[in-house]
Order: sequence, then C-alpha cells, then structure tokens
Amino acid sequence: MAGAFTYVSNAQGGGDAAGWRQRLGAALDETIDLRAWPDVGDTSDVEIALAWKPPAGVLARFPNLKLIVSTGMGVDHLLVDPDLPADVPIVRVIDPGLVGQMAEYAIYWTLHYHRDMESYAAQQRQHLWRDIPFTDTATRRVGVMGLGEIGADTARKLALLGFATAGWSRSPRTIDGVTCFHGADGFEAFLKRTDVLIDVLPMTPQTAGLLNARTLGLLPPGAVLINMARGGHVVDRDLIAALDGGHLSAAVLDVFHVEPLPGDHPFWAHPKIKVTPHIAGPTNPRTAAESVADNVRRLRAGRPLLNQIDRAAGY
Repeated sequence: MAGAFTYVSNAQGGGDAAGWRQRLGAALDETIDLRAWPDVGDTSDVEIALAWKPPAGVLARFPNLKLIVSTGMGVDHLLVDPDLPADVPIVRVIDPGLVGQMAEYAIYWTLHYHRDMESYAAQQRQHLWRDIPFTDTATRRVGVMGLGEIGADTARKLALLGFATAGWSRSPRTIDGVTCFHGADGFEAFLKRTDVLIDVLPMTPQTAGLLNARTLGLLPPGAVLINMARGGHVVDRDLIAALDGGHLSAAVLDVFHVEPLPGDHPFWAHPKIKVTPHIAGPTNPRTAAESVADNVRRLRAGRPLLNQIDRAAGY
C-alpha cells in the first residue's frame, strides 16, 4: 500500500490542500491519502511531504519520510530548518503555470515603467493632457538576474517584445535573442548596461545582500528594480537611499526580509516603491501536479529524481 502524503504550508488561508489532493491524485491515477498539517494522524504513515515554509521541526516528525517537495520557488524556506531531515531528498516543483506567471509579472511592470505610466497617472490627477517623449523599445535595456527556468523564460519573452535583453547567471548560458553574462567578472558589466533589473535569483549565502549600495550604484541613473525572487537579496536601507537620492527611479517589490511586510516598514509609504504580497507566481496544483507525480513515480520505482536540489549549493 502506498504511503500517505502530507501538505504543510503557511500560505495565507493554509494553502490549497484540497487542490493538491485532487490534481495529484488525478495525475497519479489513484486516490491519494493526503493529509493537511497539523491534522495528519499517525505521522509514521507519511512518506511524501509537499511543503511551503513549514514551521521549524515539523518535517522531522515524520519518521518514514522519503521525499520532500518544495511547492514554491526556491528551497531556502526549507534549508533554514535546523531539524530538516538530513537524508531525505528534496525536489523542486517545475510548474509551467508559475513560470508563465512570473514572466507576466516582470513584463507587466517593465511595460508600466517603459511606457511612463506613473507619469501619465500623475498627469491625470492634475487634469493635464501632455505627451511624454517615447523611448524606443529597442533601446530600453532590460536585464534578468538569474537564468533558471523562470529567468530564461522571462528573458526570452522580453526579447520577443523587442527589448534589448540581457541575462546574468553564475555559469555560462546561451539563450536566443538574449545577451548572456556570467560569473563575477560579468556581473558589473551586466549591471552597468541594465535600465530595468529583474531579480529571479535563488536565495543562497552568496546572493544574500547582493543588491546593496555598491551594486545598485552600478545601474544607470534612473534604473528600475523589479524583485520577484527573495527579499534577502536587497539591503533595504541602501535601496531606499538609492531611490531618495534619485539614482533609481522606482522599485517593484514582491518579496521581503519579513513576510507579511510589517505595517510600519518604510516601503509601504514610499512614493517610488510598489509593494505586492508575494503573488508574482503562485504555484497552481492544476499545472504543477504532473511535475510532482513524475517524481512520485520515480521514487516508487527507484529511479533518479528530477529537479533534486543540492543542499550545499542551496538550490
């Protein structure tokens, strides 16, 4: 008899356990025993955990756990748990729906600032009818920081819209229509040519605080930051200083050091910052279930898992 699943999520409203039960069961062509934490009954029944920001120590309570599935972008939310079972493989969900939604978010805000919609909104409040000089799309330099599944898809779509698109990653990549930079040597050159910076990097010790006074200062004057990766990449006070000083013109932030963003945080009221509540790319069981089901079948058959993370690398 197949072991039970558990769904552990701190998402608003508790996540979509019912959706996962239905969609994953359909993908596996079986009725699955999926139990939403904390109502899991006998923890020894559970062999597979679907998790998003589980409370510390929870996953260690399942003595027969064989697989941990991260249902969101990245796995840093799991690796911070000091009691995370050391010998249980962790895999990422590759959700084509999430990938597309993240690209939509980046494209929406890129177009918003490219077409001066903030200025036109201000003019509307003043009842002012006036053209703003248009910047040719081919001269607007967009840069995607991180070229995994999400970053590569976002970069391709921006390039197809006609933007001068570049990407940066730790190791070399090749993407049609995208100028690719890599490594420490390519990072500064990438930043210096980027008018709209889109962050989709994973959260690792190497990327913590990566967007700071020095690196933000390398962007051209008037640049825009779109962060839909991790709040820990940004040094908050340095971002505010870059905006207040006029070096950056705007920032769009979907992720933060602390979530929900505290009500007294200066980001809320800053006139050059847009805040969204970590909604750039919600995982949808309808589109993600097949990725999970594939690894469940592989686990049961003793075959290599797909998208297994390297704990040492952090992704």
